[in-house]
Amino acid sequence: MMPTPAWPALSGIAYGGDYNPEQWPRETWREDVALMRTAGVNLVSVGIFSWGLLETSEGVFDFSWLDEVIDLLHANGIAVDLGTPTASPPAWFFATYPDSRVVTRDGVPMGFGSRGMVSPSSPEYRAASVRIATELATRYADHPAVVMWHVHNEYGTPVSDDYSAHAVREWRLWLQERYGSLDALNAAWGTAFWGQHYGDWAHVGAPAATPTTANPAQRLDYARFTDHQLRACFIGERDAIRALSTKPITTNFMANQHHGCDLWAWAREVDIVSDDHYLTAADEHAEIGLAIAADLSRSVGRGAPWILMEHSTSAVNWQPRNVAKRPGEMARNSLSHLGRGADGILFFQWRASRSGAEKFHSAMLPHAGTGSRVFREVVDLGAKLGRLDEVRGSRVQADVAILWDFESFWAQDLEWRPSDDLDHDERIRAFYERLWRDGITVDFALPGHDLSSYALVIAPAQYLLRREDADNLNRYVEQGGTLVVSFFSAIVDEHDAVHEGGFLAPLAPALGVHVEEHLPLREGVTASVDFGGATLSADVWQEDLVVGDADVRGVYVDGPAAGKPAITRRAHGSGTGWYISTRPDAASLAAVMAEVYRDAGIAPSGLPAGVEIIQRHAGDTDFIVTINHTDEPVTMPAEGIDLLTQREIHGMLTVEAGDVAVTRSPRTAPGDPA
Repeated sequence: MMPTPAWPALSGIAYGGDYNPEQWPRETWREDVALMRTAGVNLVSVGIFSWGLLETSEGVFDFSWLDEVIDLLHANGIAVDLGTPTASPPAWFFATYPDSRVVTRDGVPMGFGSRGMVSPSSPEYRAASVRIATELATRYADHPAVVMWHVHNEYGTPVSDDYSAHAVREWRLWLQERYGSLDALNAAWGTAFWGQHYGDWAHVGAPAATPTTANPAQRLDYARFTDHQLRACFIGERDAIRALSTKPITTNFMANQHHGCDLWAWAREVDIVSDDHYLTAADEHAEIGLAIAADLSRSVGRGAPWILMEHSTSAVNWQPRNVAKRPGEMARNSLSHLGRGADGILFFQWRASRSGAEKFHSAMLPHAGTGSRVFREVVDLGAKLGRLDEVRGSRVQADVAILWDFESFWAQDLEWRPSDDLDHDERIRAFYERLWRDGITVDFALPGHDLSSYALVIAPAQYLLRREDADNLNRYVEQGGTLVVSFFSAIVDEHDAVHEGGFLAPLAPALGVHVEEHLPLREGVTASVDFGGATLSADVWQEDLVVGDADVRGVYVDGPAAGKPAITRRAHGSGTGWYISTRPDAASLAAVMAEVYRDAGIAPSGLPAGVEIIQRHAGDTDFIVTINHTDEPVTMPAEGIDLLTQREIHGMLTVEAGDVAVTRSPRTAPGDPA
């Protein structure tokens, strides 16, 4: 393999978006590049959905139009992130290889006319995708405009699982490699239940639709298999490009919006982490979901700068109610991503499409044209980012980690759990929101990671917990860490089998409690917890908690567990382990987390509500991004230079309603006053 640079050959922060010139006549192309220069665009993604125009029939290629586009962009100083168009194979491919279509769990083949819908296990698709990637790399590897490669688009969307004949064949091979024998497979899947024992590999099928609930261990493995097959497709294209090019290769994730791919595994395969993020319009505080996605993108890349490959200038087109962004919101969104480690701010897409499924999706150049508010804000954002070159390469540091485990999510989301109201995303959001409102920066981590650098680790939804990972968490507490574990955690092992010793057993050393019985609440029922005189409201869940050598800090006031322990704290070694056996919301968590922070030696920022501050660090310099999400100006202590205005800040910084400041100041050592 050729060596790869750490970042595309660009100066400053990358700014731009998807560019789809094939949707427009040639006379529009020159207008586009002129307007891109006006907007400060320096990078566009090209070719992502153009397979049918590049390979017009099998093995017959036409690159003339792409040559023209790339040369035009280069002549205007705009770099190219060149996509492989393999998320949408052409009509001729599906006509030639109809058995390469995705088959649903119900056995229905998916038709042509959308994106995706191709089996990642199809050998014909694998060969065709490597062929087009090779042809592109052969032609453009040394083109000076091409600074990065972009394989596929949003792997796993719109569908992940495939139950085609190709998939079943590869599934059996994957299982044989994973387990080695049918005895091992039967043990892992617990096939003694319901008489599911296998005596021949040929009898092992995919967990397609069944008369009742399918084997959960089998379905969990199928999620792992699907993720593996998608990643194998990426690796095939990546390696074909890498054989011919030294430029970095990425693919765009969907952190916090699509859980079908294990991004911890994927991040090891890309040169640069890239993410697509779109606000949830129904969320009145969508800036918090944005922060989760940004922190997760940085975390899976182990802290390295990353690229926001797509977000929207205003409304999207695919949610039930596509709420437009308010004036200034696009800049706040963009600079929040930048504050959380993104060195590239890109959009879908440059020019709004007149046809197709996404014609109502906002764009940098909207249907309303250059006189629109959105385009004015696009130009303004480009100018702002042009003043932030020195931020590039700096990093974010966090004292708190929240556990985020895709395999645990896959397992928890299977059928027949104790309550339909169990929701790992909700629990992560509740704990994260509490920390966000307290001004505390967060990394995400796996339970098996080295957690020693974190003062506090939170497990909001660790339903699946391997024994060795539990040992890691126990050691973390013993060696001085503070651990918070929420309900319905440490329930099963990697095969979705309940741990020996019962619920929560693997974390007994850190927590000093175990769960005798789950006591889910009826829909809509709330109950109270007395936490040292404070009354906390909670819903969905209670537990019959048996306390060993932990201290009871909260007691159920009512509900099926009335009078019994609800929240506990245990000193273990040099650290502490907290257990919260019910579901308080972010507001109700405040009282508990105040005590947790004291154990961990962490102090909330004391910022006004609705003000977000994120710091990036480089050497002896801090870059502080302050975002005012409120409708009133805020003033706070600060020293340094506001990079967006070049004003010197002496003592106090005022950020206007809905505005952002990016300040450079001397590095503040941990624990020193700001």
